[in-house]
Amino acid sequence: MRLKGKVTIITGGSQGIGEATAKKLGEHGSKIIIADINEEVGLKTANALQGQDIDAIFVKTDVSNEQDVKDLIQTAEAHFGGLDALVNNAAATLRKSAKDTSLEEWQKVLNVNLTGTFLCSKYAISAMEKRGGGAIVNMASWHAYRTITRFAAYAASKGGMTALTRQMALDCGPLNIRVNAVCPSTVDTPMLYESFKSLPDPEEAFSQSLAYQPLGRIATGEDIANACLFLISDESSYISGHSLMLDGGTFNKVARPLMFD
Repeated sequence: MRLKGKVTIITGGSQGIGEATAKKLGEHGSKIIIADINEEVGLKTANALQGQDIDAIFVKTDVSNEQDVKDLIQTAEAHFGGLDALVNNAAATLRKSAKDTSLEEWQKVLNVNLTGTFLCSKYAISAMEKRGGGAIVNMASWHAYRTITRFAAYAASKGGMTALTRQMALDCGPLNIRVNAVCPSTVDTPMLYESFKSLPDPEEAFSQSLAYQPLGRIATGEDIANACLFLISDESSYISGHSLMLDGGTFNKVARPLMFD
């Protein structure tokens, strides 16, 4: 029970990486707050965790809305007595070049991915300070460092998240709050398949993406959840300001699938 007695908020926690992370942290003793804009799926996930003897609740939250975020943190303190960890996982994606991206689309992606991370961290830090410290994990992406065509807003937002991670680690260190990021590449989630739908041949795109993986498979949500568990636990007590690449080795490859060009 590496997180026994801890309280963790996971934004975008209703499915995909967020759901896997909620389950993993809950299995290791953390009380879980799933924050998501999708109420139906969020409640279903929280109920499923409760059925596995994990102390979990759902709070409907738009992470780009400041009042929603304030209410989320207040709920954590009122229901569980405080907050020890935050996983900024809520995300919006868009497959468009800068030329083809509207201002509204640009703002939506950055509002969720970057502003949401800022707001949730801003108010979580104050709550963690009351507990004597804590840990924040930002769900960035390999797009922050090496991207592919037509991901302008998404890549920009994830690059901003890694920069914010480094900066917050400096400010939060004296508060005994560690801030790190994880940078997944291809992960088997609903968001991945939704992204493939915009391509001419989604099945061929998936096949090419799979063939591109040095380990012969794409990541699972649990792969990413394991990294979050490590970065929140005391086993990483001297790691802060770091972005962990979770790409199965793909970052080292020069060629990339033709379907994505």
